[in-house]
Amino acid sequence: MDTTTRKRQIWSTNAAPETAELLKSLDARMVDADRRLLGTYPGDDGLPQPVHTVYVPGGTYTVDTPALWGNMALEILETVSCPELLAGIIDVPEQLAAEVLPRLRTKLATNPIEDLRVDFEDGFGWRGDAVEDTTADETAATFAMAAATDCAPRSWGIRFKSLEAATRERGVRTLTRFLAGVAKDGIFPPSCIVTLPKVTDISQVEAMTSVCEFVETLLGLEPRVVRFEIQMETPQSIIGHDGRIAVPALLRASDGRCTSLHYGTYDYTASCGIAAPFQSLDHPASDFAKAVMQVSVAGTGVRLSDGATINYPVGTEDQIRLGLHLHSRLVRRSLERGYYQGWDMHPGQLVTRFATTFAFYRQGFPSAAERIARYTGDPAASSDEPATVRALAGFIRRGLQCGALTESEVNVATGNSPRHLSALA
Repeated sequence: MDTTTRKRQIWSTNAAPETAELLKSLDARMVDADRRLLGTYPGDDGLPQPVHTVYVPGGTYTVDTPALWGNMALEILETVSCPELLAGIIDVPEQLAAEVLPRLRTKLATNPIEDLRVDFEDGFGWRGDAVEDTTADETAATFAMAAATDCAPRSWGIRFKSLEAATRERGVRTLTRFLAGVAKDGIFPPSCIVTLPKVTDISQVEAMTSVCEFVETLLGLEPRVVRFEIQMETPQSIIGHDGRIAVPALLRASDGRCTSLHYGTYDYTASCGIAAPFQSLDHPASDFAKAVMQVSVAGTGVRLSDGATINYPVGTEDQIRLGLHLHSRLVRRSLERGYYQGWDMHPGQLVTRFATTFAFYRQGFPSAAERIARYTGDPAASSDEPATVRALAGFIRRGLQCGALTESEVNVATGNSPRHLSALA
């Protein structure tokens, strides 16, 4: 038997006995790696990700907060209420701005806040235990009422004080009171997510996991129903004390409870020694931290959120437009870099959050749809790799989920149903 024939026999569909033994040994050798890969990198679950997180100070949240913010955003929209003005604010062609404008008005009028945090940390400060206890209890009761009447945002929760020594007792006290207040009859609302701030050591995430377990046991809840996000606002949360990238260890310490990582613009850049006038989302120090976060969570299913800008659209009409333009530029920059969520701290920022997000997806949709249609119609005629097709389908799915695109538009342009696109993604 010549060498070529022997090679064909070894690698034929009906493998030779020695080939089967080789594969069996490889499976045995790599069983731990295969299990680790599946457990650590399950991929995106496909559920909608909010495009933003709105922060309001503790003691200010009411059931009407989303509607109030939406109304204030609509008032600010009046300063750029024609396609020509909006196009200049978000740097897109006037025709695209005309497509965005009615969607933007509807969004602000009906669902202006997708994700909400009531802040008991920097936005609340120190007001004494009695005041914070009462405010935490009232916030929990208000969220529970809003959720029961379908008036709550898609997801909601609080940011409590950090688990560093100076704030640990107060933070845990507020957190446990709040969690107990929103849990009813052994059921914990799946839309509730809390924020762990100022992480400087893996032990703080381990402690947070222990607090969640304690609350679940105390209240008779199912395991792992209490989830949290980690706010990445210290250099130590990016590079640990041992010089290693800290993010993977933080995720492991969360025991599967961490839903997302949120970048904290001002604390992080200040901790890096950046002078106050230059602290921003687009500073190179911010880009470094966010790049480390991004590569660390890729494939894990943990999501990312960019931080905030405190250059609000307030003042004269020119100052309002300047603030809107700055915010739009930062939102667009984040989207282009794969950060599909960010913080909004002022009602006016809802205008540019949604306008820029809608424009981003609508602007990229024609090309993405054409490539998807070509690939699904005849893969041999497409130059796109399967990984690229997944990214294209994911892009369109995000556009659908946020309201930038409609199902009919997607069906017509891609020749595929949204369900099929989700399978591709």
